[in-house]
This record gives sequence, structure tokens and C-alpha cells, in this order.
Amino acid sequence: MEIELDRHISSANVIKDVKDVQVWRGDKSGCFKVNSAYDCLAKYERGSQIDVFKYQWKINAFPDVILTEWRVLLGRMPTRKCLSRKGVVLNTTVCALCQTKEESCQHLFLECKYALCVWSLCFKWIGILFVQQKDILSHFKSFHLFQSSNKQNLVWKGVWAAITRCLWEHRNSVVFNQGVVDAEEVFQKTQIKSWLWMKHKAHNFNYSFANWVLNPMSCISSYK
Repeated sequence: MEIELDRHISSANVIKDVKDVQVWRGDKSGCFKVNSAYDCLAKYERGSQIDVFKYQWKINAFPDVILTEWRVLLGRMPTRKCLSRKGVVLNTTVCALCQTKEESCQHLFLECKYALCVWSLCFKWIGILFVQQKDILSHFKSFHLFQSSNKQNLVWKGVWAAITRCLWEHRNSVVFNQGVVDAEEVFQKTQIKSWLWMKHKAHNFNYSFANWVLNPMSCISSYK
């Protein structure tokens, strides 16, 4: 440590009669900005995956939903495995939905048989084939409609956010309110919430809920 400190001091260029100031190196202006701090943290944690997070913040959903989605992508949701690692004493770390595997973010939102069922219902609803990805970041990134605009894909990404949010709320209902595990119910709530978010957040998204449920691809492809 002393050698390292001496090296830094020796390399410093000390100038007389100049006031010392703090400079934030995360932005060209030298001034601290929250978005530049976020970029630095995202780049540090995920490297080339930073584009995933930039895209994620543009989704037409409410702020608390986007925050949940961000935590899911980072694997920072308070699942039983996560809480156990932080020293929280639990009766079990098994998934609250399937009761077979340890409840991690990866398992709860992607690998659990009930989560897989919800994703399957989603792809059947939209009428596309989808290869299930092995990790959450890749899953979000590949949740993409080819030959659709970025604006249209933001609507589609909103469905991804709705599924993860509804899965988490359903999990909490099972844990805290003795709810019954039901993939169909999760998906139906996904349809309702994604439509409501688009109606309130997306400009010119003027489709009825009936159209959204019966012809989702038509709604997305005609959205300009």
C-alpha cells in the first residue's frame, strides 16, 4: 500500500497558486451527474451489456415497474437465495412457486416451471416461436420482434417488464397471503397491466383492451 501511495504522489503534477477542485471523471464536463454515474456502474458490472440497460429505461411502464425490471436484470431482487446470502434466517430457500429448486432470480423468472408456462403463454399469444435463453440479460435482449421499429419493440419490451413484475407480485401473494400458484392468472394480469401502461405512457397507443388481447401483433405492428 505504501509503495502504491508513493507512486501516485510521485506522478502527481502539483501546481502552485491554483485552487484544488474535485473533478468527476465520469463525465467530460468534470461535473457529477446521476446518469453518468449510472453509466459507469452499469459498464463496470456488465461491460458490453450496457446497451441492455439503456434500452430498458426507455420502456413505457411506470417508474416502480422499471425499477423492478432493472433489479431483475441485475439479479438483485430479494429472492430467498439472495436474502439467505445476506444473513436473513429463513425456514427454506426453495422457490415459493414450484417448491423444487432454490429461489434465485435466474430460477424464479426464467427456469421455474410456472415461469416457463407464463413465457410460453406469452409467445403463443403473440404468435411467435422463441428460443429460451440461459440467462436473464440474454433473455431480455433477445425478446425482440424482427422487422419492427425500435418504438414498436419498446411496446414488446413492456410486455417483458409486465411478466417479470406480475411473476414477482404473484410470488409475494403465495408467500404472504397464501395465494394459489396459477400461471394463467399471471399471464392474464400481464395482458391487463401491459395494456394499461401503454395507454397511459405510450403516445398514440389507442387500442382497446379487446384488440390488445385478440390481436396483439396487429396492435404492435400498427403502432407508429
